[in-house]
Amino acid sequence: MRVEKLPFEKVQAFSKLFVNYCNDVPALASFYGEKPTIAGFGDILKRRQFLPQSREVLVKTLQSQYESLEQHEAVEQNISLLGKDNTFTVTTGHQLNLYTGPLYFIYKIATVVNACKQLKEAYPDYDFVPVYWMASEDHDFEEINHFSLYGQKYSWNSDQTGPVGRFDTAPMNDFLEGIPEKVQLFEKAYREHGTLAEACRCYVHELFGEQGVVVVDADHADLKAKFSPIIKEEVLSQSAQPIVEATNQKLIEAGYNSQAFSREINFFYLDGISRERIVETDGVYKVRNTKISFSKEEILKEIDEHPERFSPNVIMRPVYQEVILPNIGYTGGPAEVAYWLQLKGVFDLHQVSFPILLPRNFGMVVSRNIGRKISKLELGTEDLFKDIQSLKSWQLAKYGEDHVLDEDMAAVIQVFAGLKTKALNIDKSLEGYIGAEQAKAVKNIENIQRKLKKALESKNEVAMRQIDAIKESLFPGNGLQERTLNFLTFYLEDPSFVRDLLANFDAFDMRFHVLWQE
Repeated sequence: MRVEKLPFEKVQAFSKLFVNYCNDVPALASFYGEKPTIAGFGDILKRRQFLPQSREVLVKTLQSQYESLEQHEAVEQNISLLGKDNTFTVTTGHQLNLYTGPLYFIYKIATVVNACKQLKEAYPDYDFVPVYWMASEDHDFEEINHFSLYGQKYSWNSDQTGPVGRFDTAPMNDFLEGIPEKVQLFEKAYREHGTLAEACRCYVHELFGEQGVVVVDADHADLKAKFSPIIKEEVLSQSAQPIVEATNQKLIEAGYNSQAFSREINFFYLDGISRERIVETDGVYKVRNTKISFSKEEILKEIDEHPERFSPNVIMRPVYQEVILPNIGYTGGPAEVAYWLQLKGVFDLHQVSFPILLPRNFGMVVSRNIGRKISKLELGTEDLFKDIQSLKSWQLAKYGEDHVLDEDMAAVIQVFAGLKTKALNIDKSLEGYIGAEQAKAVKNIENIQRKLKKALESKNEVAMRQIDAIKESLFPGNGLQERTLNFLTFYLEDPSFVRDLLANFDAFDMRFHVLWQE
């Protein structure tokens, strides 16, 4: 692979908020702490504290979660390192997408791997562990029950409900049989592990274990117990909502939109087969769509005895993450950076360290076949981001054959301007008539132009088809490739694909990476 990098502005696919954050626009400075730079991480290292007993719980939990997997030495070592006070994590999180889902799932994990390597070089007295946080408590199964490969969508339909990480994988047989490409990596993950969370841990371990990536499943009683004081505070005082709303207002006043919205109580209740919001009415805490309810005393007792039954939503999940991990950085995409920027006040309230927000790497893979087409058409890297009609017009004009009739149109308009001048000297009432005739003439020339262009495109059909193929490969469905294609698109032909990504991505280079396969 070789890599070219473009500023995000050239890509024109990202929000103003995200681009401004990456460009260190001063108006956003109050919404976060340190900047996403090597020096910024050095600053946070000076003050980040994490209690030894919290490290002990984390290490013990992770060792238990990894018992069923064949250990990679790098992972085993990193779990042990988490028990030491000079070890910190850089974390990314994502849903439990089938077969990893879209490409950017892989990009997120690659970013934290490379970030930890670069931080170790800069600060050799510390150790840094890349973490993938599984969204195992998420209950929106329809968001993760499918993936696309070679233009075909594959879906697993299940009537299971509740946290997706707890879904039984035994009923996946028909789904797995229906996938034409039998990839041992995923056959092993889904056929040899009982839940989606265990299967996801398995395939991430297989793909990134040699890089020391540690997978965290926070749906665990011992980890939730460390978070229980904040659960109690939020359930009883409902303090996050006014803070988030005030921050949202400040973002709006600065010219940005809010990504996430707070509830009065930002927790769900898990009862095994469902995950429902907790609401409070007149001192009674009810679990929506169930008959479960608690008094104040009862819900405090429930949190003490069963903290694992309380699941944070998008507002409180980031706080939970920082409570149970010795974390100094969170890596995410535009939407994640946006909602984290809403939360610093909540972190400050609970006296929890706010991590550096490190944007994930963004990339587009140009296959050898598509690369040859691009070279033949003499397109530059920036040209790839132009709309398809502009590319086609440019291609036709390049050979001097694009009869756009601009000069002819200008000549006709000039003729009618002269006619209007003459008419005004003879009979002013003719001005409207001449204007109408001019409009007809212009419309006729535009129709001729369209027909000429269509004929020219037909004449250059091969080049036009090549442009279509280029755009569909790089921007399927007119969107970024990384949001649609599955990594198997490239991995099946090149098993070194993940290693190539790691070699070519730069975690601290906030530009769009165009990766050319050679």
